[in-house]
Amino acid sequence: MKISIITIVLNNREYIESCIKSVIGQTYKDVEYIVVDGGSTDGTLDIVEQYKDRIDRIIRGKDAGIYQAINIGIAAASGDVIGFLHSDDLYADENVLKKVAEAFISSSAEAVYSDLKYVNRHNVDSVIRYWKSGSYDPGKLKEGWSLPHPTFFVKTEIYDKFGMYDTSLKISADYEMMIRLLFKNTINVKYIPEVLVKMRAGGVSNRNISTIVRKTREDYRAWKIHGVKRAYGTVIRKNIYKIPQFFTKKR
Repeated sequence: MKISIITIVLNNREYIESCIKSVIGQTYKDVEYIVVDGGSTDGTLDIVEQYKDRIDRIIRGKDAGIYQAINIGIAAASGDVIGFLHSDDLYADENVLKKVAEAFISSSAEAVYSDLKYVNRHNVDSVIRYWKSGSYDPGKLKEGWSLPHPTFFVKTEIYDKFGMYDTSLKISADYEMMIRLLFKNTINVKYIPEVLVKMRAGGVSNRNISTIVRKTREDYRAWKIHGVKRAYGTVIRKNIYKIPQFFTKKR
């Protein structure tokens, strides 16, 4: 099973190298690695070029945002499964992709996901928030549950069947994709009950209060896209779900 990993980056010279090393250091070797750079001007590409012998494809050029870049990566991927590791993030250990492959091979899953730790930007051993996903069953999304997108690995055929990310959503296209795949089309998902990804805090969707408000509005719109017109309660519960994550740090 070939796994395609896509890294989206724009002006992140500080952390891109640790992200790349996290991918190329995996023990599972049937991996296609694609880096999509949105037009970095800070020297990020100089670092990426240092690893060009270990990166299968480097795609350069300006795009219309994160989700268009993700779609570019998906279109370029040739693997059986697609996952994303953005430039701020890293895998929890060197066996992550091995565990993902085993989860797919040993089940009928069309997608797998896991837990995630938000960590201090400068000290990845300092945990700020622990996102314990838990298993999924139909209806949980309407209750406010969601899964951490960086841990979401999906079979390529699913994107072929149900489409790519909605670029009209600037912050919540990953949430809309979960609604589309899990709620509307009820694909078969498998939960890996451990942390597979560490995400540095301070990303696009949780940078400040105004961004959080904007994301909440887009989350509501994501439900409307799929015919659910009264999802206020779901979106509110989704934010409430996050609160205990800040108090569950030691795992």
